[in-house]
Amino acid sequence: MSPIPGIALLGAGLFAKEAHLPAIANLGSAAPPLRAVYSRSLKSAQDLASAAESTLKLTSPPNIYHDGDPSANLDTLLARSDVGVVIVILPITTQPDVILKSLAAGKHVLSEKPVAKNVKSGIYLIKEYEEKYKPKGLIWRVAENFEAEPGYRAAGQAIRDGKIGKVMFFRLQGINNLDQDSKWYKTPWRTVPDYQGGFLLDGGVHSAALLRVVLPSPVTHISSFASLNKDYLAPLDTINAVVKAEDGSHGIFELSFAAPTSSRSSSGNGFFVTGTDGWLEVANAKIKDGVNGIRITIHIVTKDKNGKILDEKVELIEEESKGVEAEISHFLEIIKGNDGGLGDPWGALKDVAFIQACLDSQGQLVDLGLPGRT
Repeated sequence: MSPIPGIALLGAGLFAKEAHLPAIANLGSAAPPLRAVYSRSLKSAQDLASAAESTLKLTSPPNIYHDGDPSANLDTLLARSDVGVVIVILPITTQPDVILKSLAAGKHVLSEKPVAKNVKSGIYLIKEYEEKYKPKGLIWRVAENFEAEPGYRAAGQAIRDGKIGKVMFFRLQGINNLDQDSKWYKTPWRTVPDYQGGFLLDGGVHSAALLRVVLPSPVTHISSFASLNKDYLAPLDTINAVVKAEDGSHGIFELSFAAPTSSRSSSGNGFFVTGTDGWLEVANAKIKDGVNGIRITIHIVTKDKNGKILDEKVELIEEESKGVEAEISHFLEIIKGNDGGLGDPWGALKDVAFIQACLDSQGQLVDLGLPGRT
């Protein structure tokens, strides 16, 4: 059983219902009981509470908090002694103030990616945490499910184990067709974003995290062009970049939400890493009875002493997609004193810096040098 008295979900959007609630359900008794939910509106808070009652098979719904009632607002929720952890799933520009308010109330915080809307605000937020709240023993981590995804971590481990030799070059392609009927587009705060890049920041930090998890060396330099191709995806919807890693390897990074049709989205997407002794492909796939997962196909080359290729064998790794469950589980372990490194805000800041550089480069070389951990 979890030693934490209870948990609250702050934010009642799609991802809270479709990702966080099922993840908490899958964790079973390892997760603290869900005590409360909060949203800006009463209706959305009620909808989340109802979904929680069903998904978690509760005998009664969690308590509801919202901005429309001063006696049941966020401050009232945060004053509860039986809530030790909050998961913040709010719009990008709203989250930082809520993170700091939650920490000030003595709560451990897991906040959805990105860490902040830009590098400057992210650095401020991290330093506030490290100077004021970390010394008190409070834990704050950023929920980046691609970083926690078992399949992506397995791909990174295969490379670190030397299965494809030294990395020479790579290509990550994520082309998406996001139309105005999409449930993700219809989210009001995404429709008129007040943060850089629109969907390129909101969704792009996932791809940046994928590079960070799989490549054995961090990306240090970027030269990129960004453009807007569909007006409703303003300010920008497409990135094409050349990137270089610290170990000298380099690659292509392509991200777009402006594909003309869904068929373009299903053609060529994936992450390909080529090494001196083989290559691997990381792709979404249906695995074991149609379950969504990650498939890693590793091509391993055997050479003789003169470098002549003797054989090429293929190794397959498949992992069920459970990044949200993994990030929450790891966060709860950190609170108990077992820190495996996931969700570090400085790592999440690197993902924001990557996307920000892609948006700002305009073909110029950008050095990704960032202040390090204090």
